[in-house]
Amino acid sequence: MNTSSKENIQFFCKNSVQPIGSSSFKTEYPSSEEKPSRCGKLKVFLGGLSFVYFAKALTEGYLKSTITQIERRFDISSSLVGVIDGSFEIGNLLVITFVSYFGAKLHRPKIIGAGCLLMGTGTLLIAAPQFFMEQYRYEKYSPFSNSTLSISPCLLESSGQLPVSVVEKSQSKISNGCVQTVAIIGPIFGFLLGSLCAKLYVDIGFVNLDHVTITPKDPQWVGAWWLGYLIAGIISLLAAVPFWCLPKSLPRPQSRQDSNSSEKSKFIIDDHIKYQTHAGEKVKIMEMARDFLPSLRNLFGNPVYFLYLCASTIQFNSLFGMVTYKPKYIEQQYGQSSSKANFVIGLINIPAVALGIFSGGIAMKKFRLSMCGAAKLYLGSSVFGYLLFLSLFALGCENSDIAGLTISYQGNKPVSYHERALFSDCNSRCKCSETEWEPMCGENGITYASACFAGCQTSNMSGKNIVFYNCTCVGTVVSRSGNFSGMVGRCQKDNGCSKMFLYFLVISVITSYTLSLGGIPGYILLLRCIKPQLKSFALGIYTLAIRVLAGIPAPVYFGVLIDTSCLKWGFKRCGNRGSCRLYDSHAFRYIYLGLTTILGTLSIFLSIAVLLTLKKNYVSKRRSFINKRDKTMVSTRFRKNNHSTSDHLLHPSYWPGKETRL
Repeated sequence: MNTSSKENIQFFCKNSVQPIGSSSFKTEYPSSEEKPSRCGKLKVFLGGLSFVYFAKALTEGYLKSTITQIERRFDISSSLVGVIDGSFEIGNLLVITFVSYFGAKLHRPKIIGAGCLLMGTGTLLIAAPQFFMEQYRYEKYSPFSNSTLSISPCLLESSGQLPVSVVEKSQSKISNGCVQTVAIIGPIFGFLLGSLCAKLYVDIGFVNLDHVTITPKDPQWVGAWWLGYLIAGIISLLAAVPFWCLPKSLPRPQSRQDSNSSEKSKFIIDDHIKYQTHAGEKVKIMEMARDFLPSLRNLFGNPVYFLYLCASTIQFNSLFGMVTYKPKYIEQQYGQSSSKANFVIGLINIPAVALGIFSGGIAMKKFRLSMCGAAKLYLGSSVFGYLLFLSLFALGCENSDIAGLTISYQGNKPVSYHERALFSDCNSRCKCSETEWEPMCGENGITYASACFAGCQTSNMSGKNIVFYNCTCVGTVVSRSGNFSGMVGRCQKDNGCSKMFLYFLVISVITSYTLSLGGIPGYILLLRCIKPQLKSFALGIYTLAIRVLAGIPAPVYFGVLIDTSCLKWGFKRCGNRGSCRLYDSHAFRYIYLGLTTILGTLSIFLSIAVLLTLKKNYVSKRRSFINKRDKTMVSTRFRKNNHSTSDHLLHPSYWPGKETRL
């Protein structure tokens, strides 16, 4: 399931093992009764494989979309969320190498079916904690809806009040493009499903939603992250069904045995003789295992393959880290909701990637690019893509005005790291907890960590809207007299940030398209630089390296570095540190974009090394070919001259010097 879809399709189409005494005539010229059965099974295999790729891509896309939801629900840091995201790839470590090596020689449909069952079961288990944990808790000032009861958010030292907590919960054409297309569609549906689930309350079906006093725009909102995993798990289990009903292989149609495209015959279809098995002959596991290490040495001894593997691994570190935390970046940098961030990624960014991949494939086919041409296109897409990516550094938003964290309570100067303090003279009489994070937007445009830190004395609630009055800290900034009021939630960022978000989307789409242009050329380059009999194994090693060295570590160290930009940490009820409530926008932007750019630059240098190695090998091979051709021409000319001389000598009318005399 992790090797190339083309490898799966073409191996399945190879001639089946012939029983003893069977006629070879039936194999080469199948009857008309056998053709519908064979074509029907091939369609089932192709459709099932496409569905598997869709299910796998859907699950991966949905996992990326739930990063912020899981972080808030379990109150954990970004680095730990990165470990959870990377653990999605850990299961591949135990089987991917051996499946890619032995899978081409064993019953591949059943291996794929078993993988689907395992993947579906694991996906369902991800959602299990929701059904064993207590309902989600968030802090609010009043549990009563449609109430006008006045309460005092600022708990004075003489007051014995406690805050009120609320508990809430056509067949050849199809085989050439079909599977990859479905695999690209999967992440689109994954992010769109994430957007839909993020709008639903986490404990939907377990609590009365009329009593939920927060909205998806509230920083404490957690969506129904678990619902999508149930859907993805069921889809994965259904994808396994057809593969248990398929044979090990099918005879290749006669029309395709003699007519193969030059690209496919050279780089896709395996040597027919290598996999031809005779009657009564069984594959021995030990004999295949003996060739494992020699095959591995052969692969890593290929300089082009090794350099391309290193370049791809570093580039995928960049891409995995960027994609994993892109929804979080959009939320924190531009003040967008989790649902909107997932919707934008699924509906705009991923289609741009799909279009770029198809454009790269069309360019390869139309211009018939050689290995050097493919390497140049792969390198060019990376260079221009990361150059465009640099422009995102200028498309950031300023930090929100948070009293005591980004600006002073007087609202007249930024606060340095050493001066950050949530307590001030205006709220000194209030018994506020430093662990509180219930943002309130004052009428002065400044956000306060809570109404208590704003020094608010009273509040009124009508429906789900809470308005606070007589906020002493708001009065220190507002010069005019008034109630010094505020409302629950953060203050909206200025209009300039909305424009920046629009520009970010445009540049992000163009960058995604440009970077993905090199996808197909890089894949073709990978297949052309290795021996045909090692293709399946090489693709398995390539996939293993990408997952182990990029898919697992990238989200972890991206998360660790992003955590360093946190301005306000939350705390669990046990007293341990929880998830980050507020990030420094500038630091987050420089870490997120800078790390992606640095990794991309390193991959570009390795891609240049790939191109130089290809040119060097191409020149040396071309010289050797020319030398052999010249030697062949000289020897051929010499033989012709000798043959002509002997013919003259044997001719009865020939004597020495005849041609000279004539």
